[in-house]
Amino acid sequence: MPTLGTQNISTSYPQLLKTFGTSGLPSAGAVEVITDGDNTSSALSIGIDAVQSTGSFTVSSNSSLLGPVTFGTSLTASTGTATIGTLSVGTATISTATIPLQLGAITFGSSITASTGTVTLGTATISTATISSATIPRINGATTFATGFTSSTGTNTIGTIESTTINNSGLVTVGTLEIGGTAGPLITKVSYGTAAFTGSTFQDLDSATAGSNVTTGTFTVTGAALGDIVFGGLTSIGSSTGTNATLAQRLIPSFRVESTDTIRYVILNTDTVSHGTTPAGTLYATALRFAA
Repeated sequence: MPTLGTQNISTSYPQLLKTFGTSGLPSAGAVEVITDGDNTSSALSIGIDAVQSTGSFTVSSNSSLLGPVTFGTSLTASTGTATIGTLSVGTATISTATIPLQLGAITFGSSITASTGTVTLGTATISTATISSATIPRINGATTFATGFTSSTGTNTIGTIESTTINNSGLVTVGTLEIGGTAGPLITKVSYGTAAFTGSTFQDLDSATAGSNVTTGTFTVTGAALGDIVFGGLTSIGSSTGTNATLAQRLIPSFRVESTDTIRYVILNTDTVSHGTTPAGTLYATALRFAA
């Protein structure tokens, strides 16, 4: 190109592109704005080792970025598939994303969070898990607990449970309890109650005083019903005193359900020669209900 001589660029060469300064390209690390002949600035600035755009920068075909890339605000892929080899992100906000299938092992340094939606995991090995709120799906297969199964609140309904040993430190309600395997009896109700026994004097069977060889009465056992099997006892039977020391061996206590929540007790002296007194004690009875 010939020299411009004394001609003004703005009047003679308005379409000529030039740098804004008078010395051409700046030194390393700096850029100069590109202008036209009449000094209208463009969005492009260049230097010997840098290019900068203050406006929109569009690449219509493939581009290769071989060095570090810094995004001032955001990275947008409007269509197609974006493939990134290694991406280090300090903070990322994702409004909508399709996560590809991960076929290999994945290690999370701190946590994985799914705020909404449904997460399906094929197999998960968890050493420690803290769950604030969760809906646990129905488990149709066998479940093995390594150490224990704990529910802090709420009600647990278990259809069938098989255990060789059950240790219960708190209150438990069992609808039906099977003992001894599938051929064993089914216990559907256990009721228990106690009452004070004020003491009684027993005569022998051939005593002239009719009925004095028997002491009977009732006390409440909540939950007992007709047909229940009742076991019971009296704590003071072994302390019987009398003219014959064998009286305690001859007293027979009997218990049965008389009506709902009511147990009838009968204590009989079966000896024909012994009589004596049984001191005050405690009556106790357990009513068991079985199903076929």
